[in-house]
Amino acid sequence: MKKLRKGFTTGTCAAAAAKAAALLLRGERRARVSVALPSGERVSLGIAQLEVRGGRARACVRKDAGDDPDVTNGALICAEVRRRSGEGVVIKAGEGVGVVTKPGLAVQVGEPAINPVPREMIRRAVREALPEGGVEVKVEVPLGRELALRTMNPKLGIVGGISILGTSGIVEPWSESAFRRSLVPQIDVALSAGFEEVVLTPGKIGERSALRRGVPGDAVVQCGNYVGYMLEQCAERGIKGALLFGHAGKLVKVAAGIFNTHSRVADARLETLAAYAAEAGAPQGLVSRVLRSATAEEAVGVLLTGGYGGVLNRIAERASERAVERTGGKLKVGTALINLKGEVIGSDEGARLIRWGRYLL
Repeated sequence: MKKLRKGFTTGTCAAAAAKAAALLLRGERRARVSVALPSGERVSLGIAQLEVRGGRARACVRKDAGDDPDVTNGALICAEVRRRSGEGVVIKAGEGVGVVTKPGLAVQVGEPAINPVPREMIRRAVREALPEGGVEVKVEVPLGRELALRTMNPKLGIVGGISILGTSGIVEPWSESAFRRSLVPQIDVALSAGFEEVVLTPGKIGERSALRRGVPGDAVVQCGNYVGYMLEQCAERGIKGALLFGHAGKLVKVAAGIFNTHSRVADARLETLAAYAAEAGAPQGLVSRVLRSATAEEAVGVLLTGGYGGVLNRIAERASERAVERTGGKLKVGTALINLKGEVIGSDEGARLIRWGRYLL
């Protein structure tokens, strides 16, 4: 089996670009530069562009994410460096780098979306080239505005471009843990906005439906397939209550104790619907039709037209019970199931006890 290739974070690329620009400012043109990772290890990156404009020098690194499907793979990460009066290295956001507009993130409101570890890497890299005096570094990503639309940035209130990220400086290929961690800042944004209860939804259908019904955007947290992980993170970070709100095809799995709802992990949607229909006394023919359905949406239709829509309420109740068990009772949970149109087709009493239940039910 082929070993997957590692890559570099946007933070490492920005540090290398800043160092190359700082070297150019003092008259040294380098095709490659080395920078230190947080671990102390040094890595060498190629420089894609170099130019001097009066008292400013600019360098770019083309991001190589290795075998990771990173949206910024291949993008130019650039830095413009100039001398300034005073001391210290000041880091600013240029074109394509976002600015933080909501509290709760690692960077303060109004600051460039350049996380603390990359900031330190940039400062250290610049000081290796320009040890003394004041320096200004402007980080730019020419396609950053477009790329940001494919990230969580709009949801997190980061406007104008992408974030410069990385805690290790290295991109681990196909890192599921990295993607899960990228979801967590939504919880911090919700808490900073004063919301101790959230709507936890696995997809866009649930998010759009919640927003359309008047739930504030900061109170809606996308969890993707990682329902269990995000429930645990909500409990650990101080959220008091969560309303699971999403398509029945996802949340039926939670009722079966499946907390990673990706189809490659487990799929018991039809079996779960059929089991609860049988428990409710549905005739064998209806249960068989549920099992033969091509999709969960079709199976739900069988239940509703057959007069067994109450099964969906029981499934919602069981999903909440499973979720509470998952968090050791630290989190109040309710559940509401919706169809592809965003209409609520099943819910439990717990959903009505969550603040946002009155908007959604």
